[in-house]
Amino acid sequence: MARSVGLWMAVAALAAGCHRAQVQDDQVQQISEFRLSKEDVIEVSVWKEAELSRTMPIRPDGKVTLPLIGEVQAEGLKPQELEQNVQKALASFVRDPHVTVIVHDVNGARVYVTGMVGHPGSVPLRNTMNVLQALALAGGLAEFADRGGISVLHADGRRIEVDYDDLVNGRSRVSLQPGDTVVVP
Repeated sequence: MARSVGLWMAVAALAAGCHRAQVQDDQVQQISEFRLSKEDVIEVSVWKEAELSRTMPIRPDGKVTLPLIGEVQAEGLKPQELEQNVQKALASFVRDPHVTVIVHDVNGARVYVTGMVGHPGSVPLRNTMNVLQALALAGGLAEFADRGGISVLHADGRRIEVDYDDLVNGRSRVSLQPGDTVVVP
């Protein structure tokens, strides 16, 4: 009896460890796929060249302006890609430049929640987010909201109908992408 209980405890511990590893793998994938957006605040740091280092937001045209090299495209790039581009551009001005890009604020990616919620408006999309999380950040459903007719309008034109009770019970899980809108009638 004790041996079978010990075996079941080992299986449960192993399963919990696998789930934790999968969550960590998902987080690593999200971080490695992160791309810079308009209005993100970044720091471009050039080692031992303080006068060339800057902290600035990415402009609405997707670019940043740096000393010596001028305008550089930043939107859509991974921070490592921007580091490489700035490093190459500085190579003709600075001997062996070492560039680091640090993301201070992620402001560009947003989702929108409208309709019968506590606080309609935009919500920053700092990581992966699902509809239930966006609704929570928007103050939850209003008293007379239609719990069964929530629409998700994806930025690519697709439309999905979801039921609030299905979201809460885990029967439905809809992930949001930048530019998506959640409409609560």
